[in-house]
Amino acid sequence: MTAPRRSDATRAAILDAARERFAADGYERATIRAIARDAGIDPSMVMRYYGNKEGLFAAASEFDLRLPDVGALPARHIGAVLVTHFLDRWEQDEVLTALLRVGVTNEAGAERMRTIFKEQLGPIAAGVCPDPAEAADRAALVASQILGMALARYVLRLPRAVDMSREEIVAWLGPTVQRYLTDAAAVV
Repeated sequence: MTAPRRSDATRAAILDAARERFAADGYERATIRAIARDAGIDPSMVMRYYGNKEGLFAAASEFDLRLPDVGALPARHIGAVLVTHFLDRWEQDEVLTALLRVGVTNEAGAERMRTIFKEQLGPIAAGVCPDPAEAADRAALVASQILGMALARYVLRLPRAVDMSREEIVAWLGPTVQRYLTDAAAVV
């Protein structure tokens, strides 16, 4: 087995520092200098590996939602399982919360969030909705519920959204997400 290269360790240190700095300061206030200082390296190394702040942000915000395989579930449980999963992700990983904060204030962050949800939630919607042609619309509706609750609970910290138990949130949002994914479309 070969030892990890020093450049791999440097890249990892930069990404760790960038994630923490973007989470703490947001995209606009985070600086290459501060991130380099946090990583214990010269700012030129950040530029060498990532080119610019946007390149660094894109690399630092690579995010796997680790969505569950809902194809094996009874259809009536999909909404509750997804809401529970997203609550777990928001509560266990500050990177996702930081990405949401940046996404509402910066176009690069918004684009990153759009890509993550399109690439990761889109296939789930396509796999369970009655009409695959509606998958993108259904995924957007699910994202509106998930991101709306995340914004209210973890970013804005609206008192009642924070005070609700996980069970209450799942009871309220689960059926809505379920309907968006599996019910017949409303006639317009």
